[in-house]
Amino acid sequence: MARLEEVCEILDSMRVPVTASDRKSGIYPYYGANGVQDYVNDYIFDDELVLLAEDGGNFGSKTKPIAYRVSGKCWVNNHAHVLKAKPMMDIDYLCYSIMFYDVTRIISGTTRAKLNQAAMRRMSIPLPPFETQKQIAKTLGTAAELLTMRKQQLAEMDNLIKSTFYDMFGDPDHNSYGWRTNLLGDTADIVSGITKGRKISEVNLVPIAYMRVANVQDGHLNLNEIKELDVANSEIEKYILVNGDLLMTEGGDPDKLGRCAIWKGEIPVCIHQNHIFRVRLNQKLVLPEYASFLIGSFYGKKYFLKAAKQTTGIATINSKQLKNFPLLIPDINLQCKFAEIVNKIEEQKSLVKKVLNETQYLFDSLMSTYFD
Repeated sequence: MARLEEVCEILDSMRVPVTASDRKSGIYPYYGANGVQDYVNDYIFDDELVLLAEDGGNFGSKTKPIAYRVSGKCWVNNHAHVLKAKPMMDIDYLCYSIMFYDVTRIISGTTRAKLNQAAMRRMSIPLPPFETQKQIAKTLGTAAELLTMRKQQLAEMDNLIKSTFYDMFGDPDHNSYGWRTNLLGDTADIVSGITKGRKISEVNLVPIAYMRVANVQDGHLNLNEIKELDVANSEIEKYILVNGDLLMTEGGDPDKLGRCAIWKGEIPVCIHQNHIFRVRLNQKLVLPEYASFLIGSFYGKKYFLKAAKQTTGIATINSKQLKNFPLLIPDINLQCKFAEIVNKIEEQKSLVKKVLNETQYLFDSLMSTYFD
């Protein structure tokens, strides 16, 4: 094992922070704790470096790195430590060795966690022979490239759905195809979910899986963690989800406002909590694949931001505002064609996600083998 101060030149003294108002636009990346923040007209480094978050980093995260590689001309502010590998240390190996380093026990600060230079200098990493370092870095690099490729495939499939939507239905903002408009509340049954902590008179309760805000993401469900709630049988009947329901978040942080995903019966018996609306469409008029994309488009986001009740950092919608959403209704046969395309793409996405998860598991296993 070796300390970072033993295997790196620490170039923090060369950093220069520049406020946004004082930056002059240019071609050189301006780096902070978590990556590029801007592009400026000058540089202070021209080297192979590893930048390690000093404050504002993803400390404690198992998926978001706290260190990253940079190469060539760049500018670095004072929110990232600047490390240059000494001759006995491979630069890529150095980056991987601290990318997910657990710094939770050595960071300081209460409101904003900070990895100060003294603590950073004492961070220790394995130090195998140089050629072994290079081989480890090459192996991890191959796995990382595969992860990037799979993620790009998923992004391209999402873009394909987006371009198909606009090709078939036009830009919703302009409604150039002249689709008729209905209020969402006239086209769907909209129900808020069950309230946690409510008083229940019934004695015989059963634990039931329920959807919460964390489960409903933009365009998809995250079912990695499913929680249960004790409910009465009458409540199950009222709140149970059925295949094709749309789940929509009422808000909170602006990014949670109007998030929408389709429920496809992933869990046999499941309900939803009160911070999520269940939208059950009249599928003779509107299909969930179409409505979900429309709601999640810029057209939908713009409506919800305008309609929402907003306070500092918080934006929420109520059922009335949701029911007043202006839903464009194209020909149902056209919607069916779109749904068929979407479902075929989603099938391919599922296969890619499976391979992505397997590759991620491989990468994580390798990282654990080499650095834990």
